[in-house]
Amino acid sequence: MYLKTSDTFVLDNLKINFDSQGLWLLNITLAVIMFGVALGITPGDFKRLIKEPKLLFTGIVAQFILFPAITFALIYFLNPMPSIALGMIMVAACPGGNISNFMTQMAGGNSALSVSLTAFATLVAVFMTPINFHFWGNLYAPTAEILKEVQLDPWALVKLVSLILGVPLVIGMLVRHYAEHLALKLTKILKPLSFLIFLAFIIIAFANNMDIFIAHIHYVFAIVLFHNLAGYFGGFQFARLMGLSKPNQKTLAIETGIQNSGLGLLLVFDFFGGLGGMALCVAFWGIWDIASGLLLATYWSPKSQKITSN
Repeated sequence: MYLKTSDTFVLDNLKINFDSQGLWLLNITLAVIMFGVALGITPGDFKRLIKEPKLLFTGIVAQFILFPAITFALIYFLNPMPSIALGMIMVAACPGGNISNFMTQMAGGNSALSVSLTAFATLVAVFMTPINFHFWGNLYAPTAEILKEVQLDPWALVKLVSLILGVPLVIGMLVRHYAEHLALKLTKILKPLSFLIFLAFIIIAFANNMDIFIAHIHYVFAIVLFHNLAGYFGGFQFARLMGLSKPNQKTLAIETGIQNSGLGLLLVFDFFGGLGGMALCVAFWGIWDIASGLLLATYWSPKSQKITSN
């Protein structure tokens, strides 16, 4: 499946319409989304996980060890072009997407566990996202060559992830702690609003690059679908192997298969100048995992299960 040199040249020299203003808007959107999620998080969410170390272990291992390892295995099996492989590694290095909480509730999973894992994974991601990306990216020779050319500074990566995820998380939790009434009011507005803003941002970015996506989507379409499916399947089976309940299995599947590809896209443009194959892979992930998450959550929803059983 490795593309010819001419394909690699064409794909990596794509000019995606995404200027500095768009980058700033994406920064702000992601920070607002994280702030909105943090308004619903309390110290009790962290305590709940600490009291149930099996759930914590399963969730963190699935997101930050299992999924990157599955991704690495897929890269060896599929042998995509290096920039697409690096896009896959970028997605796998990111924490779970914030919409996973909504998907989990819709699927009849463990909503409390989903919120707790989102909070914990976000804190862990400040360090684990740069570490995972640097480790797996350098472990595969073709992607290691790209990282040498870019001369990626891991510390700069840590600082940006901290700014986008860590700072809004801390501020949101402080607002929740010291002004709970205000936090509850804000979260009712910000959660759906921030999700709609992010969705609108992706749609607009997609519309502005429609001709590019149509002409080149075949390079990443099957890879993203297979990669995403592997995330759901890996999270579900690992939770099952660990003896977790069915609602918790659903939760772990969604937490592993829904990635914060918005953060991944930001990092692609900030550190790699929108490298064509990488940007295309991560951008399509941002669209596809919302669609696949809704499909899976609908299939797993208690209403659907009742209809099927009847």
